[in-house]
Amino acid sequence: MKIIDCDVLIIGSGLAGLTAAWHLRDAGRIAVVCKRDPMESNSNRAQGGVACAIDSDDSVEEHVRDTLGTGGGLSREARVRDILSAGQAGIRELEKIGVHFSRREGAADYDLGQEGGHSHRRVLHAGDITGHEIMRVMTERAAAQSGITIYPETMAIDLVSTAWLRRRGDNRCVGAYFLDCKTEKILAFRAPHTVLAAGGTGKVYLYTTNSDVATGDGVAMAWRAGIPIQNMEFIQFHPTCLYHPAAKSFLISEAVRGEGAELINARGEAFMKRYDPRGPLAPRDIVARAIDHEMKISGDACVYLDITCKGEEFLRRRFPNIYATCLNYGFDMARAPVPVVPAAHYCCGGVEAGVDGRTRMKGLYVIGETACTGLHGANRLASNSLLEAMVCGRRAAEAICAAPAEAVAGIKIPDWQYGNAVPSDEAVVVEHNWNEVRQCMWDYVGIVRTTKRLERAARRIDNLQREIREYYLNYFVTRDVLELRNIAAVAGLIIRCAQRRRESRGLHYTLDYPGLDESRDPQDTIIADKPGGSIATVE
Repeated sequence: MKIIDCDVLIIGSGLAGLTAAWHLRDAGRIAVVCKRDPMESNSNRAQGGVACAIDSDDSVEEHVRDTLGTGGGLSREARVRDILSAGQAGIRELEKIGVHFSRREGAADYDLGQEGGHSHRRVLHAGDITGHEIMRVMTERAAAQSGITIYPETMAIDLVSTAWLRRRGDNRCVGAYFLDCKTEKILAFRAPHTVLAAGGTGKVYLYTTNSDVATGDGVAMAWRAGIPIQNMEFIQFHPTCLYHPAAKSFLISEAVRGEGAELINARGEAFMKRYDPRGPLAPRDIVARAIDHEMKISGDACVYLDITCKGEEFLRRRFPNIYATCLNYGFDMARAPVPVVPAAHYCCGGVEAGVDGRTRMKGLYVIGETACTGLHGANRLASNSLLEAMVCGRRAAEAICAAPAEAVAGIKIPDWQYGNAVPSDEAVVVEHNWNEVRQCMWDYVGIVRTTKRLERAARRIDNLQREIREYYLNYFVTRDVLELRNIAAVAGLIIRCAQRRRESRGLHYTLDYPGLDESRDPQDTIIADKPGGSIATVE
C-alpha cells in the first residue's frame, strides 16, 4: 500500500483548509487532500459574504452582541469575541493576496450588505459570488506554492491513531487512510499534524443548498476516532432557496432581503411581521419556521420573495448571478415575486474544537464547518461562517507551527485489509439507502420536530446503519459507499442530539417542548461514546 509522508495533512480544500495551508506554506510539506475538484466546496457556493465590523459606525462589540443574541445562549462569549476581533486582519490578508470586495459606486468605501440578525450593514461581498471569488484566488495562490501539494479525487476513509494501532503512550493522530477515486486503490498519508477541514453535512437531508461533497465526512471520521461531537441538533435551514424542479435548491442570498425584499404568501400578503418585529430580517431560524408554518397552514408548496420594489438595473448590478440564474429558470426578479422554500444549509454543531482547531486527540486539528468552536451556538448569525473559517484556519496554522516537533515517520501504518470483500454487483442498494437516509431526515428531523418523529427516525437510521455496515465489510469501498456510511453516521448523531434536548432553542424546535428549559443554564449536547474508534466499524 502506498504511504505518502508529509509534515501537515489537511483534509478538505474549502476556505478553512486552504487558509491553514496558506499560512503553513513555508513550514514543510503540506498536503491538501480533497475528494473532488479543489474548488468544489460549500465555501465556493457562499453568496452573501464575510461579516466584519469594519464601518466607522459599527464595532466589534455590537457584532458580538448580535452573534450572542442569535446564538440562543450557547455561544461562548470569549471565543465569539476572539474570532470576531480578528475579522479585520483576515479581510486585509484576503485583499493582500488579491481578493477584491465590492465598493460603493463612485466611492472608496465598501458596499456593505445587511442580513438577518445584524444591527448594522457589515457584510463585505464580491457581488453575489463572494465565496467563489475568495476560493478562486485562494486556490490559485495555494497551487502556486512549492510547499503545498493538492491531491484531488482522493477521499478520506478514516483517521489513524496510535490507540487504534495499539501503541503505548498518549493517543495521537498519525494520518489517515484514503481512497484514490481515480484508481480505486487504498493509500495512506502519514503526518505529525492532521487538519480536518472536510466541510458540512447538508447532503444528510433531501433538500439542501450544499455542494455534493457535503456528506459530513469529517464529523463521522472524528466520531469513529473517539473525538467528542457537540450540538449536532442545530441544523440551519436557509429560508430562501429557489423553488424549481431543475434548480437543485439554488440559494437566493439573505442579502436580497437585506436590500428590501419581502416574503409573501400565495395571496400576496407579507407575513413575517406576524412572527417577528424584524420582519424578513429576523434570524434564519425564525424565518425558516415562519415559512414552514405558512406552507403547512395553506397547503402551498412554496412562498415568494418579492423584490420588485427595486429596478432591473439595481438587481443586475447588486445580484448579477442570482438575477441571471432566476431569469434562466423563467423568473424575472424585477417584475414578479420568486418562489422559494427552505433547505438544509449549515451545521452549527460538529467536532468539539478550540478556536485554533485543537481537539482532545494530540496532533488532530478540526476547523471550518466540521468544527464546533462555540461561535455559532444554537443558531449561526448570517455570514459569520466565512469569517470563522479564515480566522480559525490561521489560528490552526499558528498552533501547528508552535507545537513541538513529533517524529511519526517510524510509525507503521498497516496495509489496508480487504478481507473477503469483493466488487459490488448491487449498486442499487447504495442508491436506495442513500435516498432513504435523506428522505427520513427531511421528514422526521427537519425544521419542526416531535418526540415521535425523532423516535421513528432513530429506528429507521439504526436499521440502515446495520445494512450499511454489512455492505461496507462485504464489498470493496467506493466513494458512494464511503459517503453513504458517513451520512448515516451523521444522521444518527443529529437524531441522538435532538432527542437529548428537551426544549426548543435556536434551530432545534420541537412541538413537545416548545419553550426554553428555564430550570438550568443552557447546556451543550455532547456525544462522546466512541473511545478509540475502529476503522472496521460503522455504528
